[in-house]
Amino acid sequence: MFNRLFFKTILFFITALLLNSCGSRIVPESNFLESSSVSPSKLAFQRDSISFEISGEIPIVSALSPKNPKIEISLRGSERILDLGELNLQKQVGKYIYKGDYKIKYEPWMESSVLEALFFQGKNMENPTEKKILAKGVITTPLLAKVGKVSPDEPIPQVGLFIPTGSMDKDLSRYAEFSILFLEGSSKVENLKQNETALDSLKKFILLFPSISSIKITGTQSPELAEGRNSKLGMDRANAALNYLKSSNLIFEDSLIEVSSRWNDWFDFRLLLRDYDKLSTQKKDQFYSILLNGKDYQAQSRELRGISGFDQVSTDLFPKLRSAKIEILSKPLPGLNQEQAAKLKEALAGTGLNSGLSQIEWAIAGESSPRLEDKEEIYSKMTELYRSVIPYNNLAVVKMRQAQRTLHPNRKAILWEEANRLLEQAARIENNPYVLHNQGQILVLQGHAWEAYKKLSDASVLTKNEDFIKSNESLRGALDILRGDYKLATLRFQYQYADPKDFFNKGLAYFMSGDYANASLSFEESVTAGRSYGYGYYGLALIAAESGQKEVVMIHLKAAIDASEVLYQKALIDPEFEEVRETQEFFEIFRPEIEN
Repeated sequence: MFNRLFFKTILFFITALLLNSCGSRIVPESNFLESSSVSPSKLAFQRDSISFEISGEIPIVSALSPKNPKIEISLRGSERILDLGELNLQKQVGKYIYKGDYKIKYEPWMESSVLEALFFQGKNMENPTEKKILAKGVITTPLLAKVGKVSPDEPIPQVGLFIPTGSMDKDLSRYAEFSILFLEGSSKVENLKQNETALDSLKKFILLFPSISSIKITGTQSPELAEGRNSKLGMDRANAALNYLKSSNLIFEDSLIEVSSRWNDWFDFRLLLRDYDKLSTQKKDQFYSILLNGKDYQAQSRELRGISGFDQVSTDLFPKLRSAKIEILSKPLPGLNQEQAAKLKEALAGTGLNSGLSQIEWAIAGESSPRLEDKEEIYSKMTELYRSVIPYNNLAVVKMRQAQRTLHPNRKAILWEEANRLLEQAARIENNPYVLHNQGQILVLQGHAWEAYKKLSDASVLTKNEDFIKSNESLRGALDILRGDYKLATLRFQYQYADPKDFFNKGLAYFMSGDYANASLSFEESVTAGRSYGYGYYGLALIAAESGQKEVVMIHLKAAIDASEVLYQKALIDPEFEEVRETQEFFEIFRPEIEN
């Protein structure tokens, strides 16, 4: 740790000394490059190039007039120098004038380079007699767009889109009711056969549908006098039923449980009456006409007792109201059930061709497996069994994500190549948007942004799936930023996001298009979505630099460089912060703090 901090300190001072020394002139008394200037004053990456114009004039004044003047332009980095050639000097009355337009293809080393003018005169054309730095560094803000590349000290970006089966999104919830019965006037759970049967049935239901959404336990009591004249008995029964479940080794999250009671309410009686088969339809209608007449409980009770046959109905149904009703809403765990999982294990072991599993069951198994190694095994087997786009595409995504996790460039290239072959096979089977998206993603990672954009554009017209379109358009928007189509990029991000990366790209699109208000909102959203993700802070620092708010720049810049080594290195050379780089405050936030 100490060595890393010490190295950063030395690097900072060397960079500062180098940039200052580059501005010194070999012949102080001459100043022939004084009027030399570059437009724009800060070099900037645009699409894939750097464009600028150099102009100026050299005075011709008596003895100080230069002899055989020549001006050469170079772009100088720490390890490379790009010779941009000699400027054409045109002699006019009392001066030479010059102007040169340049457009050079951007390369990564240029980000920390300096643009220099070198002045030669006389017979010695090997060593310049004067130098002038016209610009320091290149603004590469568009290259901050997040397109899936892995960077040091940052979370590995998730790349590639699996073709979903849809089973993970379906509502597979199931509802079930169980009743625990009590003796008249009691809230003690008895060892009744009905209760044992209800508990066994409940356990079997939970085994099939273990992902519980809610549990509602409602204590009820019959209209009999021994059942009491308040709702305390019903609530006691509900709590007793809950304790009965817990004592039977059934554990539920407290937040899922709702315990309540009903009293002086014919609702449960009405439900029981619906399935009661000892009454004719006409007789049931007599009961329902009273139960639904809107009168209070006591009035309805008197009218019900006036119906012939009520005594028999009450004898049969009232005991069922001495209960606690347990209502469960639950769904199965994602993936295969136990029987299907056993078949899958048999098939993967090679003891059966597919062991009776359907293609959709294979696909669900792959989709629900959390580990890439398991997905790889399942999808590889599927390519042997089915000529389908799903296993080829999804196995390619596995390869892409494995490539993201390796530090070896050769291994990464091999995995990308394997993924591309699988995607080509998938494309031969079906013209599929997911396949096109994944081909585009690999091209992006390989540095072929223009070819990638064509693939992503083709993919966007093949489906109306909202989740796919959101992912595809966000990547297209990032490429629009790289391509310099900033206004178009802002249109790509009109979706609801949760990932700080997408918020940052959205903010970057607005920033590059000059809409700082929306850029600030998006960068703030990026910070809110992930405070350890430093790019949102870096974006806010860029906006503050544009408005000259130096103190705000420092606050956001410190948060950014604390979160990311990449941003630490970038901030040291980013021309966007040139106005604050020479300040003591800037030095303070980069000075390493060594703790004992």
